[in-house]
Amino acid sequence: MITLAQLEEMFASIRDNTDWDLSAPLLWGYFFTADQDEQLTDVIPLLEAQGYTFVDLFIPQLEAGEQEYFVLHVEKAEVHTTASLFARNAELVEFATQHGLRSYDGMDVGPLG
Repeated sequence: MITLAQLEEMFASIRDNTDWDLSAPLLWGYFFTADQDEQLTDVIPLLEAQGYTFVDLFIPQLEAGEQEYFVLHVEKAEVHTTASLFARNAELVEFATQHGLRSYDGMDVGPLG
């Protein structure tokens, strides 16, 4: 689980290193992992019903000997504070657990458009 302190560092870095307005919507990407791609394709409609947009389903670059797994990337334009993003991450960890996924693997962010 991503800690609140890590999110505070992330937001400070965004403020210090970009001209992004954290009080306006940004494009937040969220990532899930599973051992089988079907586990992820099954949850795409559930996430879309919650306002997420499907971006990609892929096999990441693996280390030698690492077992193959799949990554689902979805995104949503929204405004977050550190507290709201911490809560969202907790919701997505719970979602991954409820649906038998390997993990909720975190998020990234970028400007809209």
